[in-house]
Amino acid sequence: MTRTTVIQPSDPTLRPALQLALLFATIKLVFHIASALWQSHIGYGYFRDEFYYLICGRHLAWGYVDQGPIVAVQARLAETLFGHSLVGIRLLSALGGAIRVALTGLICWSLGGRRSAQALAMLFVLVAPIYLGIDGILSMNSWESAFWMPCILALILIFRGSSPRLWWTIFGVSAGLGLLNKPSMTFFLIALALGLLLTPQRKVLFTRYAAAGIGLLVLIALPNLFWQMHHHWATLEFLHNGRVAGKNTRLPPLSFIANQIFTLGLLGAFVWIAGLVHLLRQRDRRWLGLAYCIFLVGMVAMGAKDYYVSPIYPFLFAAGGVAWQRRFAHQPRVQTDRTIAWPILTLVVIVLTAVFLPADTPVLRPATFLNYAHTLHLPNSDSETGKRAVLPQFYADRFGWQEEVNQITTAVRQLSPEDRAQAGIIADNYGEAGALDFLGHDLPPVVSGHNNYWLWGPHGVGGKVLIVISGDPPQHFQNLCREVQIIGNMNHPLAMPFEQRKKIYLLHDCEEDRTPSKNWADYKFYY
Repeated sequence: MTRTTVIQPSDPTLRPALQLALLFATIKLVFHIASALWQSHIGYGYFRDEFYYLICGRHLAWGYVDQGPIVAVQARLAETLFGHSLVGIRLLSALGGAIRVALTGLICWSLGGRRSAQALAMLFVLVAPIYLGIDGILSMNSWESAFWMPCILALILIFRGSSPRLWWTIFGVSAGLGLLNKPSMTFFLIALALGLLLTPQRKVLFTRYAAAGIGLLVLIALPNLFWQMHHHWATLEFLHNGRVAGKNTRLPPLSFIANQIFTLGLLGAFVWIAGLVHLLRQRDRRWLGLAYCIFLVGMVAMGAKDYYVSPIYPFLFAAGGVAWQRRFAHQPRVQTDRTIAWPILTLVVIVLTAVFLPADTPVLRPATFLNYAHTLHLPNSDSETGKRAVLPQFYADRFGWQEEVNQITTAVRQLSPEDRAQAGIIADNYGEAGALDFLGHDLPPVVSGHNNYWLWGPHGVGGKVLIVISGDPPQHFQNLCREVQIIGNMNHPLAMPFEQRKKIYLLHDCEEDRTPSKNWADYKFYY
């Protein structure tokens, strides 16, 4: 008996789709490298959170108070490879954004989109304002889509008949890493599961391969769960404190939804909304549209920041590319599958992106930006409550750090050797502490009660000699310390307002029972 093996040819459209995805991803990566170089040249420094992530990278753990461990690994790798290079530190986040663009094209291909649809979808993801912003700094946010979208791609390919063993494994690894990156992955997976359970496609969940994939994601995320248990659910305490104190701007539903349109670009709405409608109208793909709707409603109900929804949009842009391809199927450029099937639209998108780019990425000097914002009547849409800065928060949090470090370094060098050996520095928040730890050299131990800095402890800092950054008046310290001197001010005019009202104190012989080493529990500030 002769046995014949039939080898099925691979999809001939896959290679061109991969090549196109790589092209758009490269454009994205090159843009952010050039942008970081230019920002450094015109005077923008490190973003507040970048200091914190970099110091977390020096304290690698399976969890942190306000984030998952992936961003710390990213920071550690970036610092190890590139030192203090602003471009190098942000390179991996730019890579995460490039992967998002590439995955958009591949998801579009998996949904039946040809080159014209793929290019349209990737173009709008590439220029989306929210992505231009978050991919330009060291952050876990730039990698969210890079972990979420492989889950979508895996499920689509399983429904198309690809190997469930392979793709459920990819699903499990990607979802597990996503949970280690940011807790919001949990809500995405819940929305995805509900979307499937509400449609006939639910059967994909009840297979041994699905069970293995889900088991894999749980196994990968388990160390972080153990960390949370060991540290008394620190992240839940952090979230609770922020909610109770009204830290974030809570938007009503209509404003929240409107912000989705603005942060993704007005023209982009014509693509991703078309994609959502397309998915909801397709019986075999309705689960995808429902997953988005469930996730959006959940974020609104929880009072989340509007950008928390942003990682989910690439698959809607991908579906929108398919919807446009079908709607304009009769056009010659679509029929011949030109990469740029809508040249006028593409030109308009590029021009508008160039016009509004300074609102999303700091490419103008501060004074020029203020004139630009005034001319275009741009709103200041900060996502956290508090007094507004001269610049938007996303820009203002890049100023004042080197000045802080310089003042404290000068003060430390003027101490006697005896005082210097006993000195400690108390920072008000992780931005101030992180800047000192990252930019400072040969400084005394820096401590803070803010988030993970509190877990790293008081480092034996006592009350003999203290340098303190505080918004409290001198009278507050005069009741606690024998000698109080004001040795500096946090007063950079472009920094956040709460950083402009602080003074730098040099304190001698403070009450020992009020110092970090004796009273560290009272310094705890999860916020």
